[in-house]
Amino acid sequence: MAVTAARTVVIPPRSRHEDLVVTGVGEGTVTMTRTPDTSAPGSYSLWFDQDAGHARVGDIVDGDTGTVTRRLLAVDRGELRPGARGRLSGWLHLGPAEMGVPFDDVEISTPLGPAPAWLFPAPGDDWVIQVHGRAVLRQECLRAVPVFHEAGFSSLVVSYRNDGEAPDAVDGRYALGLQEWRDVDAALDEAVRRGARRIVLMGWSMGGAIVLQTLLHSRHRDRIAGAVLDSPVVDWRTALHFQGRLRRLPRPVRGLAFGMLGSRLSRITGLRHPIDLDALDLVARADELSVPLLVMHSEDDGFVPADASHRLAVARPDIVTYEGFRVARHTKLSNYDPERWNAAIRRWLELLR
Repeated sequence: MAVTAARTVVIPPRSRHEDLVVTGVGEGTVTMTRTPDTSAPGSYSLWFDQDAGHARVGDIVDGDTGTVTRRLLAVDRGELRPGARGRLSGWLHLGPAEMGVPFDDVEISTPLGPAPAWLFPAPGDDWVIQVHGRAVLRQECLRAVPVFHEAGFSSLVVSYRNDGEAPDAVDGRYALGLQEWRDVDAALDEAVRRGARRIVLMGWSMGGAIVLQTLLHSRHRDRIAGAVLDSPVVDWRTALHFQGRLRRLPRPVRGLAFGMLGSRLSRITGLRHPIDLDALDLVARADELSVPLLVMHSEDDGFVPADASHRLAVARPDIVTYEGFRVARHTKLSNYDPERWNAAIRRWLELLR
């Protein structure tokens, strides 16, 4: 049981859990089973048939104790039908052309080889590098392009090792930020080469953990003006214990699994090197951070609890601006309340001026 739990943490998943069933499709509506995600207001992607199908859903128009009916905004691919299994996702945009902002396909020369990225150029030398979370793609970051573009920031939306687009690491395993930051640092190289002088980093979920490691280790720390973290993993032990409880793993099993990740037994999971969970605890290492942070988290995140984000804000009130949400769920803050989410980023960017 402990080995399975440890392997689940570090092995990139080949498929995503589909936790809803489509029970009806009407004229401009879709009805699905009620879950915490399907019950949240806002607009979302509906992936179905093991991601072969994609639709976009909007406001809730009806519902009962077991189902929710939402507006059906579009079906981009596949046949949306009763009985289809699926899941809701926060990244609503399928590609960069949907953003209404000119962009270029570029490659980042990472330590493992060229990794694809999108560059949305803007006048001036302010840049933001955007880092997606675990088990998703860089499309997750597209929602932040407009607000940064309006503020005069060029956006570099990157991929990183083992995400299905960038080159894989030798072991093909997540390092939870301890190695992935090197690919973000390569993106910083590219931004600086193109004239960036002031750079903001932004990360979602595990992307937040990667950004935090970049803040500690980057060759370009003198160029990094700050970081924005959406639903971040600030301390992996907090996140992993929470997820273990969701899976009803006894605490001794959780402790054994996490101990395995940090020891020579990590080879059982396929890891080339153990994962130092202490190095990934940015609450304990809060005094090593030196740039302003905007941390946004939902109190009912459901996947990565907000506890560590709160503790970081308490530990470093001098640099952390904390924006707490409710109902929004994990990495879906901009779906639930886009006006507030965008306004929080705008206000924070003004503080950097």
